[in-house]
Amino acid sequence: MAAGYFWLFLGVNSWTDYSLFHKGILKKGTKMRKIKLFLIPCIFVSILGCAPLIIGGAVGALGGYAVSKDTIQGETDKNYDGLWEAAFTVSKIRGEIKYENKTKGYIESEAESSKVYIRLIRLTASTTRLRVSARKYHFPNMSLAQDIFMKIMEQAK
Repeated sequence: MAAGYFWLFLGVNSWTDYSLFHKGILKKGTKMRKIKLFLIPCIFVSILGCAPLIIGGAVGALGGYAVSKDTIQGETDKNYDGLWEAAFTVSKIRGEIKYENKTKGYIESEAESSKVYIRLIRLTASTTRLRVSARKYHFPNMSLAQDIFMKIMEQAK
């Protein structure tokens, strides 16, 4: 019984396929392609699925989030002013603020040899989007962006 499941896993669906496989008529490469086409997406999903789960599990009042090459963004129901103060404080602690504008919701700073861009966008009266980008020597610095994003969310009132 277990052998039958093994052949089914390899893509051999019937006794005819089994006999053709052993006679050499059915090529071995087709079975390996089926296995690779099944395993490769599973591996990518399991690897790429970890970061969003870690970020989503640690942030309590976060409505949604998105991760790109150099940006982490999320919507939250926290107060805009409290979120701005937290972003300003974290930026000041982590590095040097180059430019800030509260009315536009924009902070540009430099931390750990990286340029950090923080953007606050009011979506509704009670919902604010927080976007944190970090780049070091023109390359994404996701660990710094994630760390600053989490610190702002933790410190916001």
